[in-house]
Amino acid sequence: MPVITLLTDFGLSDTFIGVMKGVIWSIAPDAKIADLTHEIPPQNVLEAAMAIAEAAPYFPAGTIHTCVVDPGVGTVRRPMLAVIGGQYFVGPDNGLFSLLFDKVDDLNTAPVFIDLNKPRFWLPQVSKSFHGRDIFAPVAAHLASGVPFEELGNPFEDPVRIAIPVPQKTAGGWVGQVLHVDHFGNLITNFTRKELRADSSVKVYVKDRTIQGLTLTFGSCPSGELIAMLDSGGHLEISVVNGSAAALLNAGSGEQLRLSINEGEGA
Repeated sequence: MPVITLLTDFGLSDTFIGVMKGVIWSIAPDAKIADLTHEIPPQNVLEAAMAIAEAAPYFPAGTIHTCVVDPGVGTVRRPMLAVIGGQYFVGPDNGLFSLLFDKVDDLNTAPVFIDLNKPRFWLPQVSKSFHGRDIFAPVAAHLASGVPFEELGNPFEDPVRIAIPVPQKTAGGWVGQVLHVDHFGNLITNFTRKELRADSSVKVYVKDRTIQGLTLTFGSCPSGELIAMLDSGGHLEISVVNGSAAALLNAGSGEQLRLSINEGEGA
C-alpha cells in the first residue's frame, strides 16, 4: 500500500483533517498517511506550491500526495491528478503543482494530467466547500487501493500554472523577495545558489539592515545576530540566531530585498 501524504491550509483546530483520513481509511483501510503540513497560510497557493515541491523528492516512488489549498473550491476549476516522476499529485488545478511542472524537463517520462471527472470515485454527496473530503481524499484512496490512474478521469494537457517570482538582475546584483516565513520566523527568499557567491563580497539589504556575507551555520554567530545563509532547500534565508527575523524586521512574504555581489556596491 503506497503512502498518502496530506498538505492543506486547514489548520488543526477543526476536524477537517481527521475527516479526510476517515474517508481514506474507509476506502483503503491499510493506507499509510503522512501529514506534510496543515499550516499553509489560508488560500496561499504559492506557499503550497513551494512546500510540495520541496517535500516530494524525499518520498518513495508511488507516493500519492493529496494537496488541498483551494480558494476556487466549488467553482468550475478542475480537480486533477498529475503523474510526475513516478509519484501522484491529487488536488485542484489552480497552479498548486507549478513548481513540479517546471522540473519535468529533468525527467525521462513525460508527466500525465488527469481531469478527475468520474464521480464514481468521489463520495456520493459532494459539497461546494469541502472537496478535500468529497473528491480528493476518496480519489487518493482509490488510487492507493489499486485503481489505475487512467480510470480516474480523462487526460488533459493544459494545467494551470502560477507565476513564481524570480530574482531580477540589476547593475550591481539582484532584486528578490521573501517567499515564505517558516515556523521559526526565518525569511525564505527566492535567491538560490545560482545568484549567490558564498564569500565576503555578498551583501544582503533588507528593510534598513545590511548583512555582510553568508553564514554557514546558526552556531557560527552569537545569539540575536541577523544573518543570511543557504537553507536546506538551497534558498537564501534571513534569520536571527535563536530568534525571529520576521519579528525583528517586521517583514513577511512579499518583502523586497536586494543582493549586492561586488564589495561596497548596492543593487
